[in-house]
Amino acid sequence: MTAPVFVVDEVPAGPEFVLDGPEGRHAVSVKRLRPGEDVVLTDGRGRWTEGVVKAAEGKDRLVVAELHEVHEEPEPTPRITVVQALPKGDRGELAVETMTETGVDEIVPWAAARCITQWKGDRGLKALTKWRATAREAGKQSRRVRFPHIAEPMTTKQVAALLTTADFAAVLHEDRSHPSEPLATTELPTSGSIVLVVGPEGGVSPEELEAFAQAGAKAYRLGRSVLRTSTAGTAATALLLGRTGRWS
Repeated sequence: MTAPVFVVDEVPAGPEFVLDGPEGRHAVSVKRLRPGEDVVLTDGRGRWTEGVVKAAEGKDRLVVAELHEVHEEPEPTPRITVVQALPKGDRGELAVETMTETGVDEIVPWAAARCITQWKGDRGLKALTKWRATAREAGKQSRRVRFPHIAEPMTTKQVAALLTTADFAAVLHEDRSHPSEPLATTELPTSGSIVLVVGPEGGVSPEELEAFAQAGAKAYRLGRSVLRTSTAGTAATALLLGRTGRWS
């Protein structure tokens, strides 16, 4: 298994580094790391280094030695952004977690017209904080060193503006009265950016579809079955990663 990942404010250049605070506590008291084990330290923005545990002190101090040179993972291409309509309950965190583990680069919360959940005031700030914390933890768990960016919530108008900047823009939509193409066979760019819109459980409204179409985003389908909003983004991200060669 690859070495566990821990997040630091700034990736150390060596020769030793003390990991403390919440990350140190997780390493010492939860992971129970011992001298001689490998670890990865990252800022979550692509910079990272490897080291070896020298000592575990108390409950929250891990001394890391033999630090290697600092590496920087390049920005992936094409960059994949998923505009995620707000799901009910904790299914939003589930969507963020699985998309992060799969390899998405950015997630944009979207207050779609048919969303039951609405982020307003303190509730919205709390929900956004949860999404960002989920992305951070899922990024560590999946051994990523470049975590996905969780953007500020967007309105339909803002999403449409985002779609105009993409090299490929798509809306996941399945409706007998509204023809859609299979995402599995459409032509995709090999560089630039891909933006994918995932609607709420009630679907994307006709007005939203029209706004997105004017922004250059066509309707696409994944397959014969209809996925929940909390899983559609993950399935689509996996498909795109495979088709663009990022999973090669």
